[in-house]
Amino acid sequence: MSVLTRDEALSRARLLDVHRYTIELDLTTGDETFGSRTAIRFTAHTDGDTFVEIKPADLRSVTLDGQPIDPDSLDGNRIALNALGAGEHELRVDARMRYSRTGEGMHRFTDPSDGETYLYTQLFMDDVQRVFAAFDQPDLKAVFDLTVKAPEGWTVLANGVTEHLGDGQWRAATTPLISTYLVAVAAGPWHSVRTEHRGLPFGLHCRRSLAPYLDADADELLDITRACFDRYHEKFEEPYPFDSYDQAFVPEFNAGAMENPGLVTFRDEFVYRSAVTDTERQTRAMVVAHEMAHMWFGDLVTLTWWDDIWLNESFAEYMGYQTLTEATRFTDTWTDFGVVRKAWGYDADQRPSTHPVAPEDVPDTASALLNFDGISYAKGASALRQLVTWLGEKDFLAGINTHFARHRFANATLADFIDSLAAGTDRDVHAWADAWLRTTGVDTLTPVVTGDNGDHLLTVERTGSRPHRIAVGLYDLDLPGDEGRLTRRGRLELDVPQHTPVPVGKRPTLLLLNDGDLTYAKIRFDAHSFQGVTANLCGLPDPLTRAVVWNALRDAVRDGELAPTAYLDAARAHLPHERDLALVQGVLAFAGAQIAGRYLGPADRPAALATLSALCRDLIRRTEDGDHPGLRLIAVRHFINAAAQPDTIDAWLADGTVPGGPELDPDLRWRVLARLAVLGATDEAAIAAELERDPSATGREGAARCRAALPDEDAKARAWAAMFASDDLSNYLFTATAQGFWQPEQADLVRPYVARYYEAAVAVAARRGPAIADAAGHWAFPGHAVDPETLALGETCLRDADPIPALRRKLTDQLDDLRRALKVRAS
Repeated sequence: MSVLTRDEALSRARLLDVHRYTIELDLTTGDETFGSRTAIRFTAHTDGDTFVEIKPADLRSVTLDGQPIDPDSLDGNRIALNALGAGEHELRVDARMRYSRTGEGMHRFTDPSDGETYLYTQLFMDDVQRVFAAFDQPDLKAVFDLTVKAPEGWTVLANGVTEHLGDGQWRAATTPLISTYLVAVAAGPWHSVRTEHRGLPFGLHCRRSLAPYLDADADELLDITRACFDRYHEKFEEPYPFDSYDQAFVPEFNAGAMENPGLVTFRDEFVYRSAVTDTERQTRAMVVAHEMAHMWFGDLVTLTWWDDIWLNESFAEYMGYQTLTEATRFTDTWTDFGVVRKAWGYDADQRPSTHPVAPEDVPDTASALLNFDGISYAKGASALRQLVTWLGEKDFLAGINTHFARHRFANATLADFIDSLAAGTDRDVHAWADAWLRTTGVDTLTPVVTGDNGDHLLTVERTGSRPHRIAVGLYDLDLPGDEGRLTRRGRLELDVPQHTPVPVGKRPTLLLLNDGDLTYAKIRFDAHSFQGVTANLCGLPDPLTRAVVWNALRDAVRDGELAPTAYLDAARAHLPHERDLALVQGVLAFAGAQIAGRYLGPADRPAALATLSALCRDLIRRTEDGDHPGLRLIAVRHFINAAAQPDTIDAWLADGTVPGGPELDPDLRWRVLARLAVLGATDEAAIAAELERDPSATGREGAARCRAALPDEDAKARAWAAMFASDDLSNYLFTATAQGFWQPEQADLVRPYVARYYEAAVAVAARRGPAIADAAGHWAFPGHAVDPETLALGETCLRDADPIPALRRKLTDQLDDLRRALKVRAS
């Protein structure tokens, strides 16, 4: 299949204006394929040659202006339209299309709970071609008329309000001008909760088997939706540009959500079957806010080419967190951003695969797909937060509204965006953009304190090239009696690079750069501050401040400047006193997965797990009063993950509860059983019994994960064959199997598979495409095998095996992380 190049897109955009798609889908033709008929009306500005894209199971017929084109002329995914004359044209394509099980194109899912089937589209980048014929690039916008034939009893959702015409026929309202990748359909016996807000129909939709869980959270979801909708209307002068707002929670979705105008699709893990923390509810709310921001930035105004994907994602990421903070009960969202998202950005930006937030060279769609990473989301959002700090929110929003007015229902570039921002300010936004958006890597800021007595001066040294506007917090220990509590004596605002040292008076216990986390940079401590903060970290009053400190300690470990055991010691000392759920979850996740799992060698892993178990026990004891259920749930989850002996968690499973709570819901039961499988303390019979108890889709995933984790040669062989020797696993079952397969405790058992991994991953990625390639490179990678041999095998694979771009990118990142882990161990 050919990928679309930027040059081809530019040529086609110069040649064509596309006006209207009329699409007829027939979803009643069987379990493997569906019918797709498309009529495209377009204008050619001059005589010329071009092509239309489609990826059919069977191309039945093609006509251009009533004249047939031989279906056998299909070349990969392209039908040539040669000697096209200037003027109006109509192209008609009739095809049979394949359903997907990888979350791409038209995904088909049958719910094991009740046997009901659901379909939904995910047409991002170039997957529209799996559903209907299209001039598939973002700057050839058109209006779409859609009709769908579906089985009786189903509901069909689309970008606009849908009408049931009878006999299974559905018609969607004509869309405004939108890009091909934003067309959306979701069909099945959905359970729906409907309401209206500001005269527009709003809806929530999920599988019938999840109906009780959606109903339980519907008020919360709708309250958040309404609050964000109203807040965006306060910020944006352009009103919501579509005729309805549906949010569908769909099965086996590859991303968190997709911003289809009028029909946002979410992974249906956001319909919670088991207990979750308030931070997880906040994350769901942030995704709601993020996707709604796309209705303006992405859907109303769309990128011209995929080099500007950051304009979609960075903007929605920034607006999602900021709007949630302003409009809902979730007022500490930037702490979670600092702990989770920012770390994602920092990690991505230090790998060989790093790229500018706004890359200048995105030659084709395969390359563009690789840029959906921590840079386009987290680093870009951090850059926008720094821009707002530097520019001021008033001027920032003025520029945004100018941008919407100039480019509504059209396409725009980075240059257009910067011109819109510059229109309302005297600041040199173009220079800012060059420094922040066209460069790579993470700057490092280090304080240098000089002077003595009460006359100290601060200079900030910078490794890197970006300008930063930061706050500096000066923290002192309170008087004896409040031992360990740090109080902020003062807060300085300064620009880096500095021209002159800044007086700070008496030397503080902690001098903290980037207080408030307003810029994107790694920070270091002077020696005096390092001693003060490691002794008194839990005494810092603000969770966002503590997040900056924990990130600095995390970065120091990754850079080989702080021993992994020192990070564990800090966690053991301070986390039992922490109340912010995002911080507890973030620190425990890094300590468990990276420090115990990779940065410490096998001989040191038992001690690390013992430390984490003791820490979690302290948190469990501290929450016995029932006042902190989220904190207790996090501690119980991580205690299970760190268990080195089966006795305690096996007793929990037998009793169905943790003493003092919580009761073991499906998530905790599968979590315990997976850890027992790793430890060799359960068997196939117990897994089968648990699956009979929970025969849901997540139950199937839990069983696959547990079976792959059994320390048994036959179990490993079956799991390996399921992943790599057959193409039967859906994207979610592939991921679950991969998550169970590699375990540090089973290194000897799985050692023969490490050498087999690279050839197998290259083959399955080539057969099954980018979504499975991503899973194979992420979850199926032998991350526990931190040794030079694994690294050498991977480097040989990248050099000689020619993996598809999605897998190449994943392997490049995994091998860089492996090099880092080897250096940390060596240091």
